[in-house]
Amino acid sequence: TDAFTLSGDDPEGVFPAVLGHEGGGVVVEVGEGVTSLKPGDHVIPLYTAECGECKFCKSGKTNLCQAVRATQGKGLMPDGTTRFSYNGEPVYHYMGTSTFSEYTVCAEISLAKVNPQAPLDKVCLLGCGVTTGIGAVHNTAKVKAGDTVAVFGLGGIGLAVIQGAVQAKAGRILAVDTNPEKFTLAGEMGATDFINPNDYDKPIQDVIVELTDGGVDFSFECIGNVNVMRAALECCHKGWGESIIIGVAGAGQEIKTRPFQLVTGRVWRGSAFGGVKGRTQLPGMVEDAMNGKIRLDPFITHRLPLEQINDAFELMHQGKSIRTVIHFGDN
Repeated sequence: TDAFTLSGDDPEGVFPAVLGHEGGGVVVEVGEGVTSLKPGDHVIPLYTAECGECKFCKSGKTNLCQAVRATQGKGLMPDGTTRFSYNGEPVYHYMGTSTFSEYTVCAEISLAKVNPQAPLDKVCLLGCGVTTGIGAVHNTAKVKAGDTVAVFGLGGIGLAVIQGAVQAKAGRILAVDTNPEKFTLAGEMGATDFINPNDYDKPIQDVIVELTDGGVDFSFECIGNVNVMRAALECCHKGWGESIIIGVAGAGQEIKTRPFQLVTGRVWRGSAFGGVKGRTQLPGMVEDAMNGKIRLDPFITHRLPLEQINDAFELMHQGKSIRTVIHFGDN
C-alpha cells in the first residue's frame, strides 16, 4: 500500500509525507482529553479508526469508521493540522499512522491497546496485511468447513487469506500466482493446489472452473489488478460463488464483467482491514498470535534498519520478500 501511494497512483496521495501504516509502538505522551491510553502502553496504529460513536460504528454492519476519514484522506490530524515539519514546512501524515518514523502522532481512536508481552516486531504485521487477509475469510466471506477457495496473489495478504482458510477448515485452497517461487510458502501455509496462469493458453477462470467441478465457493483478489478481479469473479460457482476484492486498483480504473455473471448468482464483495474493528477486535488477534492460532513468523523474510528502507522496497518489488520488518536505532 505504501508503494502504491509512492507510485503516484493513489488519488489521496499527499506529499511530502511520512509513509508507513503497518507497525507497533509504545505510547510516549498523550494529549489533553485522552482517557483510554497512557504512557508505556503498547499499541498498534490503525489506519481504520474506531470511534464507536459515528453512524458507521453504531450500525453494526461495517468496520469503516468515518470519524477521521475527511482529514485522514488529506494527510492531516483530526484538528486539520500536521504534526510533522521539515525546515518549517509541513510534512503530511499518512493513513492516520505514519509508522516509518521513530516518533509519530495518532488520534486516540486510531490506536489499539495490546498485550505488553506481545513482541511488537512481530505483531506489527497485524496492523494491516495479516489481519486484512484472515479477517476477509472469517468476517467478509464467512468461509465454512469444506468450502473451496481460490486465492489470487501470494503476497502477504494472499498468504494470510490461505491461513484464514485453513482456520476455517476449507476443503481445497487454490493458490494462484504468476511467480511459481511463491508456491512453496503458500503450501507451507496450507494451500492444496497451485496454479500459474502462464502455464495455460486459456483464461484462468476457465481453468479453475474445470478443476473445481463448476467453480469455487469463494475467491479472493489480493493484487489490485482489475483484470484479475474479473477472473476471480468468473471462477466462482454459478448460483452461490462469492468473490472478495481486497487488492486496491489504481485511480480511475474500473472493473467489468458480463451482467449475466451476477444475474446467475455470483456475488462481488469488497473487504477493508478484513472487516475487523481495530480497537475492540485487534487485541484478541494479538492474543491469537501469542498462543499460536495465528502464525506470523513465516511472513517475516527480512529485518532492516530504517536507514535501509529503500532496500526493503526493492526486495518487495523484486518479489524477494513477503514482509520486511523495519526497526529503529539499535532495536
